[in-house]
Amino acid sequence: MCPVALITGSSRGIGRGIALCLAQAGYDILVNYAGNQTAAEETAAAVVDFGQKAEICQADITSQSDGKRLVDFTLSSFGRLDMLVNNAGIAPPVRADILEADADSYDQVMATNLKGPYFLTQYAANKMIDLQQAGTVGTPRIVIITSISAYTSSTARGEYCVSKAGLSMMTRLFADRLAEHGIPVNEIQPGIIQTDMTGPVKEKYDTLIEDGLTPIRRWGQPEDIGKAVAAIGLGYFDFTTGAAIPVDGGFHLHRL
Repeated sequence: MCPVALITGSSRGIGRGIALCLAQAGYDILVNYAGNQTAAEETAAAVVDFGQKAEICQADITSQSDGKRLVDFTLSSFGRLDMLVNNAGIAPPVRADILEADADSYDQVMATNLKGPYFLTQYAANKMIDLQQAGTVGTPRIVIITSISAYTSSTARGEYCVSKAGLSMMTRLFADRLAEHGIPVNEIQPGIIQTDMTGPVKEKYDTLIEDGLTPIRRWGQPEDIGKAVAAIGLGYFDFTTGAAIPVDGGFHLHRL
């Protein structure tokens, strides 16, 4: 049987890029979406075009019951879960100065970007341990998609930065706890990636990239993130856990 990956927020953008790269690597895919069923069906169709199986499941990861239902649906559909990719996330509805941002925006971003993945990972990890002990899967793997915003100040969207920094610590916590079970947990830190989320600031970043914000002077693409996740899925990083892997065109470099 093919290994199975559950990817949250995989109907479009980075999530779709991850789904397609994992499909090319031989994974069957559970496509999760919050509201855009048409986009989810398009992703699933593209997975099938690569010769892999795909199922779609609507679930709001801010809901713990939805998160559990998502994992259970994956198991009932495929009979296994080899990889969880926590990708779903949102930007603040309004870019507000940290001195003016409101609590509702903070709560919404944190619920989606941090609390949801935290408890989804908890539930999935326990299921993975059971599957491993039953001999159904060999080496389960967990990947958490964060951002360069985990360590880069952006005072017009402070809640987003805090949520991503929290995911970085979450990666280390689960990596530590699950190491005894042989389940690697790693973090991918995307840089400036061309998606719907970055569409409103495209002109700003076109100029910054051209001026050398990133040593590699181009926008990142969803498949750049997908290829990194696929490498983990293929087992090339099984002696690595708790690591933050930058896929950012060199943004993380300190330069003079």
